[in-house]
Amino acid sequence: MAQAAEIQATIGDSEFDRDTAVVPRGPGEPGVYDAELSAGWTIIRAVNGGYLLALLGRALGDALPHPDPFTVSAHYLTPSHPGPAVVRTQVVRTGRTLSTGQASLFQLDENGAEVERIRVLASYGDLDTLTEDVRTTATPPAMPAFEHCLGPEDGPALIPGSSAITERLRLKLDPATAGWAIGAPSGKGEMRAWFGLSDGRDADPFSLLLAVDALPPTAFELGLKGWVPTVELTTHIRRRPAPGLLRISITTRNLAGGFLEEDAEVWDSADHLVAQSRQLARVPR
Repeated sequence: MAQAAEIQATIGDSEFDRDTAVVPRGPGEPGVYDAELSAGWTIIRAVNGGYLLALLGRALGDALPHPDPFTVSAHYLTPSHPGPAVVRTQVVRTGRTLSTGQASLFQLDENGAEVERIRVLASYGDLDTLTEDVRTTATPPAMPAFEHCLGPEDGPALIPGSSAITERLRLKLDPATAGWAIGAPSGKGEMRAWFGLSDGRDADPFSLLLAVDALPPTAFELGLKGWVPTVELTTHIRRRPAPGLLRISITTRNLAGGFLEEDAEVWDSADHLVAQSRQLARVPR
């Protein structure tokens, strides 16, 4: 518990900031960080993958000379559980505008052996140096206003098992993509929602790493039930988000061989596309 207290004392008042904080071990072990995975970010049986991505993102942000994640690719090797963890980082390359590093998170199993949970390769830069020249055919998702969308409080428990993460989010689903919650999935691989942190903290690049993996899986709206573990997740942070709630749109076009992909777009309150991601996930057996 002393380690958890030390970690929580290193960063601000937001629960997300405290729970994703890492503590460097110091000159004797450069690039190594202690962390405490919070039970508050669990979903069904394991710690949420986006939360893990944000925590490793903080470690890399400390280890690399550039402050902001531009692209982060993660492979999820084994499920992570609440409790102590160690993050080991390595600087791969540093340049004038980008630096690249890798990080792995480890926990001890029931026999006391160290197990790698997730491995990340990422490139960092400075989002404030990017130009405003935007050319895109992407458009913000069309969805009802926040007050006309559905949250966990609007119906029965949406997900069997632990749903502690929903208590830390301001998450409201577009009713058109929430039929699965009442036993009437649309059959379309779509999920749309408003997203924010429950304590009112505005979004930043690290909370965007959480946002891309915080919605219920599109597999639910395809009529599937159960845990949908992420195999690989790549996220691109495009710009620093404006204050206010985010809108997230996730689509799946292919379910084959027991796997599906999810493509996510995250939009800020000023209609800027601030993050994109693609993940490969295993569908419930």
